[in-house]
This record gives sequence, structure tokens and C-alpha cells, in this order.
Amino acid sequence: MIKISAAIITYNEEQNIQRCIESLLPVVDEIVVVDSLSEDRTVEIAESLGAKVILQKFLGHIQQKNLAIEQTSHPYVLSLDADEALSETLQQSILQVKENWEGEGYCFNRLTNYCGKWIKTCGWYPDVKLRLFKKGKGEWQGLNPHDEFKLFKSKPQHLKGDLLHYSFYTVEQHLKQIDYFSTIGAKALHEKGAKGSLIKQYLNPVAMFFKSYLLKGGIFDGKYGFLISWYSAGEKYQKYNKLRALNNSKA
Repeated sequence: MIKISAAIITYNEEQNIQRCIESLLPVVDEIVVVDSLSEDRTVEIAESLGAKVILQKFLGHIQQKNLAIEQTSHPYVLSLDADEALSETLQQSILQVKENWEGEGYCFNRLTNYCGKWIKTCGWYPDVKLRLFKKGKGEWQGLNPHDEFKLFKSKPQHLKGDLLHYSFYTVEQHLKQIDYFSTIGAKALHEKGAKGSLIKQYLNPVAMFFKSYLLKGGIFDGKYGFLISWYSAGEKYQKYNKLRALNNSKA
């Protein structure tokens, strides 16, 4: 049987970290938490559940997650966010993989809970994520804050069961994250030399709302389907607005 290390990055996740770690305990052989100097009880809770905690000033989502992998002891890694947890079906699927590992990585569906409601519209499900992999066969990539783990050569196999994502408990939390993510996204684009045109600032959000609310079925999820679609479009608008401001400030 192979041994699996869990890798988690955290910052002020006392509301989520216990659920995340407890879902991992029946499955993994080690839990490593790389914490970005939390100011709440995140570290205390993680250590009380047996996790190895490493304190590291935040380097960026992608950089922090790749660092967490480097801190693990075993050759196989299960990488989760603190607001995620394994469903019972997914736990069983991973236990079967431990008995018979094949290939270089495994992916599974992620099911998101928004303000107490499980969302399967707006393009939020199945939201396939590659989170279980052999160390050295891939890395976290993307453009901060939107990271994605990718294998270098092969394609992942798909496991049964959902990764449960507890995204936001309140609409206010969503709005706060939109402001945070749009700022990080704008800085990342600016560093790449991207141009924030007015066309992108206005057309992209409209296209995003149309796709999420109508094409991806958000209209069938009532109030929350509308809010998710509207705020997703709003995040894109804010990102390009902030990008244009950064570009203009350097002109």
C-alpha cells in the first residue's frame, strides 16, 4: 500500500480547517499545513488534530501550494484547500487507489456550497479538479489567484465521489473575496504586460453573466444562481478596471 501526504495552505481558516483535516484522517498518512501567519486559531486547531504546521509568509497561491508539496514526506500527495473536504464516497475511492495506484494523478468532481446551498448550475459543477498525484509528475500553474494543478505528460484518471467545497457562508464573504481576487488578478495581468481595454472591461463581464446565468443554468437556482452569475461578472469587471488603473499609473 502506498503512503499519501496531504498538503493544505491556510490563512485564518479556523472556520474550515477542522472539517478539512477530519475528512483526510481516514485516508492519508501525513498532513502538512503551510500557514501564512494566521491571526486566528487555525494553527492551534491543525496541530491539535495531528497536522505538521509550517509558518510561511504568503508567496502567492501557486507558489505557496508548490512549497507545501515540497514539505511533504511521502511520494504521493493529496492537495486540498482549507475550505474543502472529502465526501465519504471520495474517501473510499482514494483508499482503493492506495491499494492499486495507476498512472501519475487522479481527479474528481468538486461540489460547491454557497450560503448553505449546494450549487450544480452556473458552471460550478462538476468542476473537475486534479488533486491527487505522484510527486514530481506535475505542479501548480496558472495565474494568481486562479491556480490549477497540471501533470507534465499524462492525463489523470477520474475517481468517484465529490470534493465538497464550502465556499462562502454569507454574501458579504463573497464580495470581500471578489475585491481581494480582482486585485490579485489585476496585478498578475499587469506584471505580464496585459492591456486592460474598455472592451474587455465591459464585454467580458456581460459575456460571463450570460454564460453563467443562462447557458449554464443559473436561472434555475433562484436567488443564488443570479447572485453567483452577477458577482462572477462583477469580479471580471473589477479585475479589468483595476488593471487599467495600474497601467495608467505607470504611464
